[in-house]
Amino acid sequence: MIVVHGKTAHLFYNGPVKDHNFQNFQFKADVMTHKGANSGIYIHTAYQQGGWPSKGYEVQVNNSHTDWIRTGSLYGIENIKKVYVKDNEWFTMYITVLDKRVIVKLNNKVVLDYTEPDNVQRAAGDKQRVLSSGTFALQGHDPNSLVYFKNIMVKPLP
Repeated sequence: MIVVHGKTAHLFYNGPVKDHNFQNFQFKADVMTHKGANSGIYIHTAYQQGGWPSKGYEVQVNNSHTDWIRTGSLYGIENIKKVYVKDNEWFTMYITVLDKRVIVKLNNKVVLDYTEPDNVQRAAGDKQRVLSSGTFALQGHDPNSLVYFKNIMVKPLP
């Protein structure tokens, strides 16, 4: 189990599977948040020493933090306000990426189905927030957030 609790930080996958460069995949993790916790799973990202990853998308993990963008959102791109899972209970998050489409399921319920527009344009500071390829990162948002991740699996797709 990976425990996310401490200063703002990101844990990047840097391993042999696909040389940590995924394009199409199915990602699965069991997650538990505690009251007020905020975290996320970055996809199509790249290692950077500090700050919020500038490349790829963040799939939000947040059931009760003061930030209203809830679990399953593509943070700042396709935001969900509804709470689908509870704090202090394990839930399974599935993320599937097929070309320009992202599907997020929580406990087998589809909560997000997003297709990135062709030739998508982002603001100057968000130019790399697009689907391309890259690795994964688990987010440690702040010292008051406590989140557990376990049974993390990735299946590369053609």
